[in-house]
Amino acid sequence: MRKARWAAAAVGVVLLVAGCSGAKDDKPGTSRSGSSAAPAEAGGSLDAAAAAKEIEDAATAAGFTEEPSEGLPASLKECAVSWHADAEKAADPKKSYDATLAALEKGGWGQPREHKEKGAVITSMRKSGWTMTASSHGRADTFLVVTFGAEDNSAECQKVINKELEKIMKKNMKS
Repeated sequence: MRKARWAAAAVGVVLLVAGCSGAKDDKPGTSRSGSSAAPAEAGGSLDAAAAAKEIEDAATAAGFTEEPSEGLPASLKECAVSWHADAEKAADPKKSYDATLAALEKGGWGQPREHKEKGAVITSMRKSGWTMTASSHGRADTFLVVTFGAEDNSAECQKVINKELEKIMKKNMKS
């Protein structure tokens, strides 16, 4: 069950990050804060460890604890970050989700873009050549999944991420 859950989350994070770089909120061309979004900046000083720490610090300060997971494949360790919230332990998961995003924005993660659809909220933000995608699926009174994932936008990392995504897709097609 954990492997299936991880595979779904990994595919989701990669697809969300790839797809949300162009995601729209209810008004095309606007961001969460209402300003026009600019293209992603390429290359920067942020690395996987720093991105992971910023996400963890913001999420835990907002009331989330990390749900144990198998993590990302070794090939992605330098190019991507995945942090799964244990939403059941948060007093108010929606408030914690919003507070995490606000803290990340205050910490320099900019150009927030939000997409809402059928119980899901997906927000992407950018910083130093990285794109972070936060997602909340479900409601607190039902099954709720909250994840934060980030990926390096460099050409080298995009090749690694795409290769890993192909592996995941092939593996899931066989199952």
